[in-house]
Amino acid sequence: MIILISPAKSLDFDTPVNGAEATQPRFAEKTEKLANALSRFSKPKLKSIMPVSDSLIALNHGRYKDFFAQPEKQALFAYNGDVYTGLEAKTMDEATIDFAQDHLRILSGLYGLLRPLDQIRPHRLEMGTRWAPRRKKLVDYWQDDIAPMIAKDAEAIEAKAIINLASQEYFAAVEAGQKALTLPIINIDFRQDGPDGPRFISFAAKRARGTMARYICENRLTDPEALKDFDWDGYRFDPESSNDTNLRFIRS
Repeated sequence: MIILISPAKSLDFDTPVNGAEATQPRFAEKTEKLANALSRFSKPKLKSIMPVSDSLIALNHGRYKDFFAQPEKQALFAYNGDVYTGLEAKTMDEATIDFAQDHLRILSGLYGLLRPLDQIRPHRLEMGTRWAPRRKKLVDYWQDDIAPMIAKDAEAIEAKAIINLASQEYFAAVEAGQKALTLPIINIDFRQDGPDGPRFISFAAKRARGTMARYICENRLTDPEALKDFDWDGYRFDPESSNDTNLRFIRS
């Protein structure tokens, strides 16, 4: 299986990583074009494509102004949001990291598609951004790259399916080039039970996506059918609201 997850806005470039190997992102030329274009943006122009606070604009303006002098760190350890809290990469053993390197992929607005040990620099650029060099939006910029690379990676490990644990914003970049994919795509949905029925809770779902990615890697799962046994953090597979390509897990 190829597992897809989203990146995180929160980053950790302070905590050292001991002993882990590092690889280089595979779309370096396209990343460089984006970074170079963004380095020429004024703060107001950056804010026009990135609707965040002035302090975050100042932070990211500085990052892009001197992008290639910024420190590097493996993506698996640099991202620090809810998904990565669930993933708990810092407690993975070497064999689990090796499995993740072959099976886990991180969708990225700046880097396109990352392997866990690919080196990244501090950045913020969301896939839903309505800007890209010679394109109207970032999804269009990556549409000819991400899906074919997923297909290539899937073929290399003889994957039986693509497991979508990414947000819709990021998965849109896969859908844009989906004709390159022949494997079934299995979407995962996490819900919290309540008095009015199961409901979607964003932060809990994000953390659960990371937890399932960890579950797959730690147990070396290759058969999508085995996902139905996922029971970490109180989740249970709900067959009544699931089908072959959409699996729902509910927590009481």
